[in-house]
Parts: sequence; C-alpha cells; structure tokens
Amino acid sequence: MSTPTIAIVGRPNVGKSAIFNRMVARRIAIVHDQPGVTRDRLTAPVRITHYQADVVDTGGIGSTLDDGFASAVTREADIALNAADLIMFVCDCRDHLTPIDRNIAAQLHKSKTPVILVLNKADTDKQELNLGEFSALGFEEYVFTSAAHGRGFEALAAKLDHHLKSLGASPMAAETNATPEDEDAPEEVTPDSPIKVAIVGRPNAGKSSLVNAILEDERTIVSNIAGTTRDAIDIPYTRGEQNYMLIDTAGMRPRSRRDTSVEVFSAMRSERAIRRSDICLLVIDIAAGVTQQDRRIGSIIAKESKPCIIIVNKFDLYFPDAPLSARKDAVKEHIKENLFFLDYAPIAIVSAKEGRGMQDIFKSIDRVKRDALNMPGTGELNRLLQRAMEMNPPGQHRVLRKRLKLFYATTAVNEKYTTIPVPTYVLFVNDKRLLADSYAQYLRNTIRSRIKGAAGIPIVLSPRSRVRND
Repeated sequence: MSTPTIAIVGRPNVGKSAIFNRMVARRIAIVHDQPGVTRDRLTAPVRITHYQADVVDTGGIGSTLDDGFASAVTREADIALNAADLIMFVCDCRDHLTPIDRNIAAQLHKSKTPVILVLNKADTDKQELNLGEFSALGFEEYVFTSAAHGRGFEALAAKLDHHLKSLGASPMAAETNATPEDEDAPEEVTPDSPIKVAIVGRPNAGKSSLVNAILEDERTIVSNIAGTTRDAIDIPYTRGEQNYMLIDTAGMRPRSRRDTSVEVFSAMRSERAIRRSDICLLVIDIAAGVTQQDRRIGSIIAKESKPCIIIVNKFDLYFPDAPLSARKDAVKEHIKENLFFLDYAPIAIVSAKEGRGMQDIFKSIDRVKRDALNMPGTGELNRLLQRAMEMNPPGQHRVLRKRLKLFYATTAVNEKYTTIPVPTYVLFVNDKRLLADSYAQYLRNTIRSRIKGAAGIPIVLSPRSRVRND
C-alpha cells in the first residue's frame, strides 16, 4: 500500500510545529509563539517510528487570525484531514479546555479516522493532573508530551507504531528517540534521490502560484498579500520518471523591512533552502521589473554557486499590446542587464496564473542536469587556459609587483551530496592573490565558451597558491 499519512491538527500555538520537528528529526517548521505562523501544509517522513509514514503539519484551526488567512488555513487543514490515515489532535495541557478545542473535537468525531489526543507542553508531571478536563473531549487514546524537552515521544512513537502496523505500513530501520538535526546537514544522494528545486524570489512574485501551476493543485496558499508563505515547504513531485522535491520558500524582503521575528526566521529558511537545493528557480515579477531585492536574492544564489534558472513570471502583463518577439527580446535584455552575475542562468518565460510555460521549466532543469558534467578533460582544460593566458596575459599586480602564473589546472566534482554536481576548476598558481576579479571572469568566460550547452551551471574557480622549489 501507499505510505500512511499522519495529520497534526489543533488550534494555533499549541505546539504542533514543534511536535512535527521532533517527529521528522529536522527543524523544518518555524516554531514561534505568534499564533498562525504555520499556514501551509508541511509534509515530511516520520523518523521516530518503526514503520514508514508521512506526517503533515497544518495551520491552526478555528482561530481568527489578524492577517485574513483564517479561512485558507482551515481549508488547508481540512484537506490534510481528508487525506489522513491517522490524526494527532494537539492541545495545550497547561491551558484550560477552550471552545475551539471542543469544536475541533466535534469535527474529528464525525470522521472514521483514528485520533490520538496529544496533550502537549507537559514539561513536568504536574501538568498531567489536567487529564480529567481533557477527557471530556471523548478520545480514548491520549499521550502527554513536551516537544520543547522531548518528553513523552517514546510513548507517542509506540502508539503510532500500533496504528501504522494495523494500516499495513512497511517496516523501516529507524532509530527511535531521534532528535532534530541541522537542516543544512547534507544528505547523500542515491539513484532514487529527487532533484531538490528551491523556488525563491521576493514577496508576491508568484512563487506559490508557480508551485500550484506545476502541481495543478491548490497545494500552497496563494494570496496577493506579501509574505503569505512563512515556511520553506518541501513538496514531493514526480514528472514522467523523474522525482523532484519542490521547495516553496517565503518571499525574501529587504532586511530593513522585516518587521517581525517570524519574518526574519522565514528569510533565514529561504536562504537555507538555497544552500540545500540542487537547483534554484529565481522567480521574477516582470510586470514590476527586476528590483534591488531580486538582485540581492540572485547574488545569494551566485555566492552559493548554485545552478539556476530565471523564471520570468507574469509575462502576460508585460507590455501586452506589443509584438510577442519584441516583448521577449526586451525581457531578455532587461534580465541580462540587471542580473549580469547570473549570466549562466537560462531564462524561462511563464505565466503561473494561466499555467503557461511549466513544460519549459522542466525541460530546462533536465537539460541543466544532463549537461552538468559536460566539462573539458584535464589536458584540454590546461591547453585551453594556457592559450587564453597567452592571448591575453594577466597584468602586473600593483602592490606585489608580480604577474599571475598558472602551473596546472584540474577539476573536482562532488557527486555525493547533489543530483546536479557543479564542477570546481582548481587552478594551481604562483600566488592566488594575483588573480584579479576581472581576470577570473575572463578565465570563466573562456571555459564557458568551450562548454557546449551547460547553461544553468556556474563556473567555479578555486585558485591555490603553489610554492616552487626552483
């Protein structure tokens, strides 16, 4: 059978995201005491059980949020509930039973799906004295937990295993009592590993609309209010025979305009998503043009040496009365001028709202993956660079009074942690301080001119000083 799904539900600020993080052993969901932080459905494999399952973290149900997303959050939770094989209903055992808790319980009793009542924030045995009050909710199975301190998760795992076994879930070799890992920790690539695609951009550029257009489903909440997506959401997706992991990220506003700590955390998650991705889709709202924040996000991608595709969104709004060919030429020139440091990134023109151009995106991703290792051999690389340096010799350093000398060049490729490896061109030189930025760009352009295709892959140079003994 397919992998069972466990849905975590409850009113806002009862600790659902903290429990989610404990169960998946990674700090994926943002944990904050501001109600309504989690808005979209977050999904990840469970790591604390002996049977395979996916767990879904949902937005808080039943509370009136101050940003107008209450109905959308409730809808997302309802979708998770309808698809769940097992439900974890989370309450804050330090608080008294609330009308919202009772309403959620009444809704769950209408479902035939098994429910485990999770009384969270039981940091000490004292909180467990509140069981009598919560027994009024009418659920036979319950467990006290403290997500903050890891208390009660062995008992929770045992209850989950009981249900998962009855559901026919496949066993897995996983240790119990797993603790959240650093989400930046790299995972080794296997033949079945998906291509991790980070979808990044400034607020309201159309990232979530792009994800929904790809999935042909309202998988993430879409709104014209900036900052709708708070977490970096991992969404498994299969197209043809290729598996992907779409990482929908929060819109990254300038630092000076991040007015809450939640927004700061969201921006940090987006930057981490870039670092752990195999390729980035930089979404540009072309109707507004390339902004300073677009350039900043693009510079992060370039700094991390990530493969990239520039997604030109809302093209239907860009001078709609002009001839199509002229519009495309103008867009490409605008992108080239403003995102010159991503000169290696191909451009895909789309309209996420109308679902146009999705096929072109995945054709570009497949091409980038295919051409990633299309690089010159060691002998050819050395001949190529030596010829380039003879045709345009490096100038003398103004302070060191020396010229750059290249002794040897080779390539290093790490295919262990990424499905789209980026080659590093290692240059053994007399003194790496002599390699000026302008000359490094000249050498990158030289290598780029040799590589046929390989669009989307940055040229990474690693100069290393070498002491000669002659």
